[in-house]
Amino acid sequence: MRTPAPARITRSAAVAAAIAVFALTGCASQPGQQSATGTDGSTTLKLAAIGLTSDGSLMLGIDKGFFADEGLEIETSIVANPPAGLAAAQSGQVDLAYAPSIPALNALSQGIPLEVIIGADGYPDGAAQAGDPGSIDDTGLYASAQSGISAVEQLEGKTIAVPARKAQLEVTITNTLVENGVDPATVNWVVLDFASAVAALKNGTVDAAGLTSQFRDQAEADGATFLAAPGIEFFEEGAVGLWVAGASTVESKSDVLAAFQRAIVKSSEYANEHPEEAVQAGLEFTQSPLTVDEVRVPFWTPHVREDDIVRVNKKLVDLGFLPAPVPLDGIIMAEQ
Repeated sequence: MRTPAPARITRSAAVAAAIAVFALTGCASQPGQQSATGTDGSTTLKLAAIGLTSDGSLMLGIDKGFFADEGLEIETSIVANPPAGLAAAQSGQVDLAYAPSIPALNALSQGIPLEVIIGADGYPDGAAQAGDPGSIDDTGLYASAQSGISAVEQLEGKTIAVPARKAQLEVTITNTLVENGVDPATVNWVVLDFASAVAALKNGTVDAAGLTSQFRDQAEADGATFLAAPGIEFFEEGAVGLWVAGASTVESKSDVLAAFQRAIVKSSEYANEHPEEAVQAGLEFTQSPLTVDEVRVPFWTPHVREDDIVRVNKKLVDLGFLPAPVPLDGIIMAEQ
């Protein structure tokens, strides 16, 4: 009976994760370095994840033997944020890094040679037309109960908390503001981690905040008002989270990456068919204290369509986050 190849998982505390940003960009691994071959003939692929519940698909794929079937052993580490993972992928310190399309396009706009290998997660087709997009989107824009704000249109000149400037939540919230006739230039953006943002909503220090998953539930329990699902409004449908590799890795390991593509497709299909099992695997991987019924179930979208990237590329330019569209010819590896 075949034994699935194990995942060697490095979990880091917050301080260690912050150090990893620098460590991953300064190690001695060279671009295009060959992956290790195990004694059983398997090939090791090094992946940089950022520790999301949606990683459950990858974990299940490892456990079910989908990667072992392709002759792969997966070695996974958690990095502090997508830019850290993309830097590691570009330098060849990891073979693949998880990144949403926004940071991936930002990196490409700076001339970093990267290629999209396969999708990881996103939204099903037609998601933006769902009757309750807030039930699908794992992000949310909330107003403080003390602010008296009940609609996005009332955010003109108000204070909005986001975890980082010019990053994904600011981008998606900006899109929501524009769609509702609010000038984003009038907004006072403040940077707060999610826990601090929830506290600031409760005491009225900020008027609104962009939150994810469990922090949404906490804000709602504190009486915050749900205003919008900015993620789904921005991305609409299709692949959002991507597995990305450096161009030199693609050139030297195309056959191995094609095997990874096939295994991820199987993993995503299994996860979508067994969502509770996948979510539980993700919670265990991230060492989350939450239970399955306390999180929104991700949708695993392995197949990346060019339109998924083109749509985001255009919106980043329209909203002023990119000066010009990123050339997209050849940035998506064909599935094999």
